Amino acid sequence: MKISTAVPYIRVSTQKQGRSGLGLEAQREQLARFAAAENIILTAEYLEVETGKGSNAIDKRPQLRAAIAEAKRLNCPVAVAKLDRLSRDVHFVSGLMVHKIPFLVADLGADVDPFVLHLYAALAEKERALVSQRTKAALAAAKARGTTKDGRPLILGNPEQAAKNRANAMLRAKLLFDQMDALKNLSANQAAKNLNLANVPTPTGRPWSAKTVIRVRNRLAAA
Repeated sequence: MKISTAVPYIRVSTQKQGRSGLGLEAQREQLARFAAAENIILTAEYLEVETGKGSNAIDKRPQLRAAIAEAKRLNCPVAVAKLDRLSRDVHFVSGLMVHKIPFLVADLGADVDPFVLHLYAALAEKERALVSQRTKAALAAAKARGTTKDGRPLILGNPEQAAKNRANAMLRAKLLFDQMDALKNLSANQAAKNLNLANVPTPTGRPWSAKTVIRVRNRLAAA
C-alpha cells in the first residue's frame, strides 16, 4: 500500500542539545528530503528531549506516545530520521513491531524489510554498549596515569591536603567578613553584583556569582 502521510517524530537525548538545536535541524531536513522523495505528506512534528535508553523508554517519552496515537488515528506510520531516534534498544524496537505500530526510517528507505530493521536495532544496541565500555576503559586508564580523560592532572583523595584546603578557604572567607557583613541583607545575586562593581576580588580571583557569595556566607556562618 502506498504511504501518503506520516507523523514525524524527532528526538534529542539531552536538554543541552534541545536548547542548542543540535541534531534537531538535521533530523528535520532528513525527514523533509525523505518525504519529498517518497511523495509523503508530513503532519505536525512531535519533538522530544529525552533519553532513548532502555526497553521501557516509551514510559518516559510522552511525545512518542502522542505521535503513535496520532499515527493510529490517521492510520499512517510514525517517521524518524534514524532508527536510534526511536531507541537503541532492540527489544523496544521489536516491541513496536510486534504491536504492529508502523514506522518509517528515513535513512533506511520506505521499503526496508522488517528483518533488516531488527538487525539495525541490534547493531545500535551493540554500539551503545561498546561506547559505554570504551568510556569506562578510558577513564580507568586515565586514572592509572594520574590524569582525567582529557589529560588534566587528577586530584586524588588526600585527607591532609583536603584539610589544608578547607583551612585556607576559611581564612580567605574571614578576610572578606567586613564586605560580606555590609551586604548581609541583600540577595546572593545582588551581593555578587555589588562586589563586582566594587572590584572586590573573590578567593579564586574570578568574578563574583551568587554561588560564590553563598559559599563564602556558609563558611563564615560555620566559623
